[in-house]
Amino acid sequence: MTILVKFRKTVMATIKVLMALSITLGFIAAWQRGYEEAMFARNGNYLVMFVYIFIFLMFVKLYGGFRIGILRLHELWYSMSISIVFSNFLMYIVLSLVARGLLSPQPIIIATVYQIFVAGLDLYCANSVYFSIFQLRHILAIYSGEEGKTVISKMSKIRERYVIDKAVCVKDLSIDELEAEIDKYDVVLICDLDSARKDELRTYCYAKRKRIYTLPSTNDIVLSGAVQSQVFDTPLLMCKNYNLTMEQMIVKRIMDIVVSAVMLLVASPIMLITALAIKLCDGGPVFFKQNRVTLNGKIFNVLKFRSMIVDADKEKDGFKGATDNDSRITPVGKVIRACRVDELPQLINILMGDMSLVGPRPERTEHVYMYTEKYPEFDLRHRVKGGLTGYAQIYGKYNTTPKDKLMMDLIYIENYSILLDLKLLFMTFKILFMKESTEGFNNEESEQNED
Repeated sequence: MTILVKFRKTVMATIKVLMALSITLGFIAAWQRGYEEAMFARNGNYLVMFVYIFIFLMFVKLYGGFRIGILRLHELWYSMSISIVFSNFLMYIVLSLVARGLLSPQPIIIATVYQIFVAGLDLYCANSVYFSIFQLRHILAIYSGEEGKTVISKMSKIRERYVIDKAVCVKDLSIDELEAEIDKYDVVLICDLDSARKDELRTYCYAKRKRIYTLPSTNDIVLSGAVQSQVFDTPLLMCKNYNLTMEQMIVKRIMDIVVSAVMLLVASPIMLITALAIKLCDGGPVFFKQNRVTLNGKIFNVLKFRSMIVDADKEKDGFKGATDNDSRITPVGKVIRACRVDELPQLINILMGDMSLVGPRPERTEHVYMYTEKYPEFDLRHRVKGGLTGYAQIYGKYNTTPKDKLMMDLIYIENYSILLDLKLLFMTFKILFMKESTEGFNNEESEQNED
């Protein structure tokens, strides 16, 4: 075991190679036994295997199927499963093209089920090995207020990754006492501290070679996209702070038009059935319109399939975010919200140019005013057009706090590229059926967001 600990990165890399090999062998077996008409005589078979491995590893990288020790076991298995499904689907098309005819889907379906089962066993073993050779690090958490306590509470729930032995309030200790506490731990979590104290503690942790987890500020995220520059012997960081270039805007708009038009065509039967179901349920309007804020503060009407009772946003206490088991949600609404079908009419908004496929989720006008008053930097989200999906929608939840959504949206804006848009579009498929991303506010969270 001591030897394994010393070469733990090599051990995990070897395990990942063996996992990829076991999945690939499942495909090869189905290919050779079920699709003989798609076999080549010589070297073409090696090319097909190379293409499969490339596609599979691309999806695994995209969905995080190899993030062993970082994602939970069920998340790993889900990521690996969706990678296998997409890889096999694409390779089925490739093999059909090679055979010059539509092949029977049965062999590839059987192979997919087998591969998903093998992936589960592989990941279970890999996860066990990881936590036996990578010892859990004991963490000292330093916080200032309620925001810090919330982060500590979240991390404490993931016991297989984080062990927070002690949490101290920065207001209760002097700087010397804080440094003495830091010396006792290998990892330090720095939460909601003011900039000066945060910089001071991060510098001390860096000098002492301590691993640091820290809550980013807006300035931290802006600097993350900075370019290193030099003025003679003085190093500088240059933050361009540009909007999208003209070329990026043109490509992004073309992608919005093409993809939304195709998706509207494909989804039209589902949309028609949904519209009929809503109308037959209570006779009310099919669509729900609501003012939202997008690029440069422009206000537009977002379209959604109505999932709540009529006039749910006109109650005497004003509109409140959906809560778990909300009585205002109709029977049809529960189904379409769970499957995200209620969002499909926004493809019309995208086609008309009000929204983009990818971008910060456009908020209600009332929420923008409220959040901007509390977080003045919230308005920075409107430097790009609002999107149907986005960074915060993929990595956050429905009930993620406004500040956390702001931070994630700023990460997207500062790191924008067409490739990032494509990545987030593919990542959207992963979260469609993840319950965590669709759950509503609980009663306490709903009250806090309204306050």
